[in-house]
Amino acid sequence: MSKLESYFDGGLLQLIGWRILGIIVTVCTFGICYPWAFCMVYNWETKHTVINGRRLHFDGTAVQLFGNWIKWLLFCIITLGIYSFWLNIALKKWKTKHTYFVE
Repeated sequence: MSKLESYFDGGLLQLIGWRILGIIVTVCTFGICYPWAFCMVYNWETKHTVINGRRLHFDGTAVQLFGNWIKWLLFCIITLGIYSFWLNIALKKWKTKHTYFVE
């Protein structure tokens, strides 16, 4: 059985550019557009990721994430910050739900 290749073909300057753009958008909108910046950077990362010879694709949108973001913020407020311990897991589940292999 042949071993299929996994690799990342994105470049450092591209990553820096996307992250700087994400930071600028987030700061200029006082954090309101963080979901857009997050999706923009993660979409770039998945487009440049190949696992076992199959390229990844991300179909999540900022609008979808924004709805969850508001819900998670409310959970954090209601639980006096306790939910924040689960926030990273909730975000990882959302990312995974919207990441798949290109056919």
